[in-house]
Amino acid sequence: MARVESRARRKSKVGVLPFTKTNYRIIAVGVVLIVLGYVALSREPWDGTMALVVAPILLVLGYCVVIPFGILYRSKSEQQANTTSALTEQQATP
Repeated sequence: MARVESRARRKSKVGVLPFTKTNYRIIAVGVVLIVLGYVALSREPWDGTMALVVAPILLVLGYCVVIPFGILYRSKSEQQANTTSALTEQQATP
């Protein structure tokens, strides 16, 4: 019985793409922040505020905040649809 359920779940999720346009936009903002961080890091003077303060902040925001948020983000309507379909699957199987 468990094999039949797992096969049905796999077949229903094969055509679904995990990312939407919003995810790609958020990831693109993260990449832009990373590029700006490296540009700020390469500016002279090497011991100035841009290289020592602004660049690390931009890099940490890009790598540790924005990119992971873009990967994990799901819209509320998508979450509601997933929970509704999961509930109907559970109710349909005895």
